[in-house]
Amino acid sequence: MLINFSKNNNWILQDKTNFELLKSYFIFKIISIEKISNPLIIFAKLALKLHLPIKFIIKKTIYSQFCGGENLHECNKTIESLYNKDISTILDYASENNNEESKHYNCLEEVIKNIDFASENKNIPFVVFKFSGIEKINILKELSQQLIDISSSKYKVLYKKIDKVCSYASKKNIPIMIDAEESWIQPIIDHLVEEMMIKYNKQETLIFNTVQMYRSDKLDYLKKIILKFKKQKIKCGFKLVRGAYLEKESHNAFKNGNTSLINKTKEKTDEDFNNALKICVENLDSVSICCATHNEKSTNLLIDLVKQNNILNSDKRIYFSQLFGMSDNITSTLAENKFNVAKYLPYGPVKDLIPYLTRRAEENKSIKGQMNRELLQLKKEISNRKIFQF
Repeated sequence: MLINFSKNNNWILQDKTNFELLKSYFIFKIISIEKISNPLIIFAKLALKLHLPIKFIIKKTIYSQFCGGENLHECNKTIESLYNKDISTILDYASENNNEESKHYNCLEEVIKNIDFASENKNIPFVVFKFSGIEKINILKELSQQLIDISSSKYKVLYKKIDKVCSYASKKNIPIMIDAEESWIQPIIDHLVEEMMIKYNKQETLIFNTVQMYRSDKLDYLKKIILKFKKQKIKCGFKLVRGAYLEKESHNAFKNGNTSLINKTKEKTDEDFNNALKICVENLDSVSICCATHNEKSTNLLIDLVKQNNILNSDKRIYFSQLFGMSDNITSTLAENKFNVAKYLPYGPVKDLIPYLTRRAEENKSIKGQMNRELLQLKKEISNRKIFQF
């Protein structure tokens, strides 16, 4: 059952005003032109560091395209609008790469607040957070290099923070997704998320790890964890993504003279991602997945796997997800066909979300096919309304 996503009536775009459509087109067009987008990214980072008054401009442009707001209250309108179209929301207080303890505390409390919010709101199936939002990068890096030293005070402090979130999520029965990050801090993330799965996934899947399939070692990792946890009668939760740190990973490997952990070709990443989907569906008795992708072929593959295995479209063990502000045609189509689909909605102070926004810009300009699809969808809706003729 192949779905042609480009022919779908895009409900989400249809709800945008003419101004919002043109603004989205302008943002994606700017991002696609590296000679313009690269200097703008550098300028934005510098201007915020120097406290120049550009927050308003960022918030009204790229921030509003990819983020829900600065707080939960500002996100509410978006959450309700999506749910009216049978689209759920994955809440992400997108604080990351923080080195201030006060911000770590704020992030931890915000995640707890999100769990409370989700427990009273059927529109929110998952809450997500990053380790780098609640702990210093250098500590995560140190712990990743010394995994056997679980008796250290730094490990115990981090464990306590993670367990606070996971135990509260378990109490409120709200699934938690932990995002993947750079390879040099991922070992401690994988280790502790696995510990939380063992502790809280005995009866149902509440704790989800994120697996970046552009890493050459992650398909084997996925197989190993599924096999290991099956023997222990532990449920596995995985959010499958292609990956979010391509440029940073490549630069770091080159700078340090290391072999890159990233697959040598995009085709190999696509192959690994699709094989991961197949493995998870084959083990659906003990695995729950969130297929987080903008790739139409992978989305269609999972749809076919659902049909071939007589799985209900609404089976809660399988979710699809796309980032807010992107691939609205895919999201709309999945919702129309009654699959579980959610928009990944980052929120938080503008300044704190610059790392996230920078990554969106860098990813999009490097994935020409994705950028062309976004622009094509927007052009189609703009032309249909006769706002502007290209």
